Amino acid sequence: MRIQYKHQKFQADAAKAVVDVFAGQPYLTPTYMMDRGTGTYQINFNEELDYTGCSNHRIIPELNDQLILEHLQKIQRANQIQPSNKLEGRADGYNLTIEMETGVGKTYTYIKTMYELNRAYGWSKFIIVVPSIAIREGVYKSFEMTQEHFAEEYGKKIRFFIYNSSQLTEIDRFASDSSINVMIINSQAFNAKGKDARRIYMKLDEFRSRRPIDIIAKTNPILIIDEPQSVEGKQTKERLKEFHPLLTLRYSATHKSDSIYNMVYRLDAMEAYNKRLVKKIAVKGISESGTTATTSYVYLEGINLSKGDPTATLQFDVKQAAGTKQKSRVVKIGDNLYDYSNGLEEYKEGFVVKSIDGRDDSVEFLNGIKIYAGDVIGKVDEDQLRRIQIRETILSHIQRERQLFYKGIKVLSLFFIDEVANYREYDAAGQPANGKYATMFEEEYEEVIHTMQISMGEDDYLKYLDSIPASKTHAGYFSVDGKGKMINSKVGRKETTSDDVSAYELIMKNKELLLDRDPKRSPVRFIFSHSALREGWDNPNVFQICTLKQSSSDVRKRQEVGRGLRLCVNQDGERMDTNVLGNDVHNVNVLTVIASESYDSFAKGLQTEMADAVADRPRAVTADLFIGKVIKDDQGNEQVVDSDTAHAIFYDMIINGYVDKKGTLTDKYYEDKANGEIKVAEEVGDSVAAVIEIVDSIYDPRSMQPENARSNNVELQVDEEKLAMPEFKALWNKINAKSVYVVDFDTDELVCKSIASLDAKLRVSKIYFKVETGTMDQIKSKEELASGASIVKEQSGSYGIAVTANSNVKYDLIGKLVDETGLTRKAIIQILQGIQPYVFDQFKDNPEEFILKAAALINDQKATTIIEHITYDVLDEHYGTDVFTDPTIKGKLGVNAMKANKHLYDHIVYDSTNERDFATDLDTNTNVAVYVKLPDGFYISTPVGHYNPDWAIAFYEGTVKHIYFVAETKGSMSSMQLRLIEESKIHCAREHFKAISSGNVVYDVVDGYESLLEKVMR
Repeated sequence: MRIQYKHQKFQADAAKAVVDVFAGQPYLTPTYMMDRGTGTYQINFNEELDYTGCSNHRIIPELNDQLILEHLQKIQRANQIQPSNKLEGRADGYNLTIEMETGVGKTYTYIKTMYELNRAYGWSKFIIVVPSIAIREGVYKSFEMTQEHFAEEYGKKIRFFIYNSSQLTEIDRFASDSSINVMIINSQAFNAKGKDARRIYMKLDEFRSRRPIDIIAKTNPILIIDEPQSVEGKQTKERLKEFHPLLTLRYSATHKSDSIYNMVYRLDAMEAYNKRLVKKIAVKGISESGTTATTSYVYLEGINLSKGDPTATLQFDVKQAAGTKQKSRVVKIGDNLYDYSNGLEEYKEGFVVKSIDGRDDSVEFLNGIKIYAGDVIGKVDEDQLRRIQIRETILSHIQRERQLFYKGIKVLSLFFIDEVANYREYDAAGQPANGKYATMFEEEYEEVIHTMQISMGEDDYLKYLDSIPASKTHAGYFSVDGKGKMINSKVGRKETTSDDVSAYELIMKNKELLLDRDPKRSPVRFIFSHSALREGWDNPNVFQICTLKQSSSDVRKRQEVGRGLRLCVNQDGERMDTNVLGNDVHNVNVLTVIASESYDSFAKGLQTEMADAVADRPRAVTADLFIGKVIKDDQGNEQVVDSDTAHAIFYDMIINGYVDKKGTLTDKYYEDKANGEIKVAEEVGDSVAAVIEIVDSIYDPRSMQPENARSNNVELQVDEEKLAMPEFKALWNKINAKSVYVVDFDTDELVCKSIASLDAKLRVSKIYFKVETGTMDQIKSKEELASGASIVKEQSGSYGIAVTANSNVKYDLIGKLVDETGLTRKAIIQILQGIQPYVFDQFKDNPEEFILKAAALINDQKATTIIEHITYDVLDEHYGTDVFTDPTIKGKLGVNAMKANKHLYDHIVYDSTNERDFATDLDTNTNVAVYVKLPDGFYISTPVGHYNPDWAIAFYEGTVKHIYFVAETKGSMSSMQLRLIEESKIHCAREHFKAISSGNVVYDVVDGYESLLEKVMR
């Protein structure tokens, strides 16, 4: 599988901003310079230097610094950046800065910029300077992966290589080749002096007594500095001058304030988040509570909300034959941990569950101890805390994976550790074994999966889980020694990341393989890696990050989460962005950080770092915010906002309730923005989008607050204003009548049809034992003996066994079929007597399967008969609006619930992705006045059980044909894919709504909003 790259506007805008600074520079092919002595060289050479090669053309004299500054200022105004007063850093060539948040494709952007500069001006020599081997390897991999993508767009390929002082022919080729050439070099390769001077500054015999730096400098290269805040120390800045760059471009998410030269494009953390270009961040905090003065270990995993009373998942000590062990259990109010622990004394004093509160995710015991989700009390050592982190990571992984499974998206989780021995140990003979974290993982994983299988039944996702053993679904990515053993990464005194190339090669080599969801090819979903390799991890489908170590003060939280911010890709390599998912991007793309501290502590730290990163953003809306900004209308016409227009915009924002008296954005602004209803001053015409972009440059901590991964439970509240809307009242009055059905069909007809169906379709498989024989071949090793590989299969055979209805297990065949079909015993006996003897004889081969399949075939015939013979009559009885409030409806945001605007409730709880997508379309369509996902209490009686329609929808009068719609959403419109039972319920619903309405209530099955609209317009 290969990642598919898309053309994204923000990346094109960033490239264009750089190119446009030099507008007026002609396209010129690279200047070619000959060896000394030919008499036809074009530059003055050092007497000791021979040179043959091509160089970037310098800026033409007509394009002077004043013109370039004017271009720069125009671009800065258009990009809402404070214009530069001068060309900063001009003494060292031209310097431009581009700010791009981690995870949005910084490397892709500067590769695209190279192509654009080459296409516009013919420049072809580029050098990328990186601070570490990790980033160097990642950049090289990006060139490999994007090569074909860019070749399709530009019709040419870049020749790229990593600088290596022992491969000097690459330098000559870099200089002499007229195509686009890129050298990737890490700063350590040239940043040394004295006796440690690098070979790049040496006259080398194998390089014709030339210095590599001199040959490179003669190409007039364009320098691209990746992460300049890590590259450009005082010494490095001086060394970079020796490259004699024509132009230096600096790319980072976290530029130092004293090293920003002429910012031309900015996409910071806040803007990337608002534009849904990176994942949303959620945090699962885990904190030790020392205030309870108890030695009793209790961990509250979470609160479970449902239609009934809430429950909680607790982990506590349980006494077993071999000692105590921590076990997880779902508890309810009144449960006693003393009993569940098999009588451990530590739980004897009042550990009875007194209350479970879903509002604050807490559990209180009779002894007064109250703990919150993520809290740990009692005797907790570091290993127990790490085990909890591992379990929480697995739980988050399974939750996200189940949500995304049917979208074809593979979910990865990443653990960072400090000691390889915690993951992999080796005995004296060098044989590997699980370290303690790997052991913890496998134990917790198997318990979580076992619990799922008990509670969730059978579906394709569970089959997927069953196909991957716990031992195969985790892997370690570490440095390796000469014998292939995993070892701790080497980190220098001043560095925070490893310089071990082998580890990064392994990470990058498996990047795309890890995205493959086929369990046979790629079973690995959980990854353990050394914390020193953090920068090397770059995989878009990392959805959980867990750091199993004591976090040091020099590791910033933005650095931790940065490894998982990229938007994910599906099984076809297609990025799941707004082009694919629309506003649903942040329901799919959520990065959960499992932190070894409380949510509040982690979130506060992360918020502080994000605020520091956007420190120069304005904090309030004022008239000055708009002055001098360039805005465009829908036709592309530009306007520079003057003082009068700025004050008009600000005044209208106050009048419309978008800002308070402190200039802080209000909830109404965010609501109107979400609904596309923002109003602006008439002075700016239809430049609404441009005004919103300026307003969104305000730093508002609410917009980037990471969500608490434990606080997603929602309880639906009816919107009283919507309940009182005339459109909803009219809709409700049309559909709330109850009805009664009458089925007038001939039982003999049903018996005959059932007999024919059973004769034609009932096939029951026999039960077999499989017996295989084999002999032991020559044993080559004890490992081969242990694995069974030395045993060679010789033959196998299947042997049937007789299972009869009069054996040890007694089957009430007639009674079971009566229960399953609802028919009388008389009718069932008639059917069984009527079928062919060979069909009935199958009962003794497999009684359970016979009953299940026979009942299903009879029910299909019953459903068909009902469709042909049912009628409905209206009753005087009606449903009241209390069906919307009793019982309470609850869900979990991001799992099966989402916030809504036009729904009768404040949220929607959906049963499938199709329902969620349908609700999103209803919620954003201007024709829809109000809609409701009908609660279970609203149902139609049918002979095959209660039927609950999905949706009731009221349109604004005059927008479409004014009718009221009741809808059933299905993923497919093919009746062949609807089971007959379900189809009969749908038929009954059609007859019910025909009976209770006068024709302006339409009931139908749709697969989305478009098909709904077709039926409404019809």
